[in-house]
Parts: sequence; C-alpha cells; structure tokens
Amino acid sequence: MGLLKSGKRGEEQEEPVGNRNRNGNRNRNEELEKELQQSHEREEIMREELKRAWERLRVAEEAEERLSSQLGELEAEALTQARDYHQQIASLMNQLSRAHQLLQANNLF
Repeated sequence: MGLLKSGKRGEEQEEPVGNRNRNGNRNRNEELEKELQQSHEREEIMREELKRAWERLRVAEEAEERLSSQLGELEAEALTQARDYHQQIASLMNQLSRAHQLLQANNLF
C-alpha cells in the first residue's frame, strides 16, 4: 500500500492511500444516500400530488355525469313543452279558423 503526504499546517504526516480511498468512498456514499433520501421525499410529494389530481379528476367526472344527466332531463322537458305548445297553437288555429268560417257563413266578415 502506498503512502500519501497529508498537508496539515506544516506537519507532514503520511496517510495510507487505502484510508484516503475509504474516506472518499464513505463521503461519496453519504452524498448518494442523502440524494437518495431527497429523491424518495420528492417521489412521495409527487405521489401525493398525483393522488390529489386523481381525486380532482374523479370529482370533475362525477360532476360531468350529473350535469349531463340534468341536461338530458331538461332537453326532455323542453321537448315535452314544445309539443304541448305546438298542440295549443294548432288548437287555437283551428278555433280561429272555425270562428272565421262562422263569420263568413253569416256574412259578418
């Protein structure tokens, strides 16, 4: 195993190369573990955001279904009202036509 000189304030100590590599590896491992922990934390935050987004989507889809159902009911009601209105107009036109015919028959018009 080779030796390295450590430059500590005027002291010259020899440090084995293997110790230096171990310390470097230990430091690198600590950095990687910290990065991994941060990555896990970001992942958890993203999962929570995704859950909230899915919940908002579910609520929006349910609202869309309710609105669609209500719209269908309103369309059916509008169609019924339009038919009733059309029947009423046809009836009034028939009454007006008969009244006109009576007036013409009696030479009042």
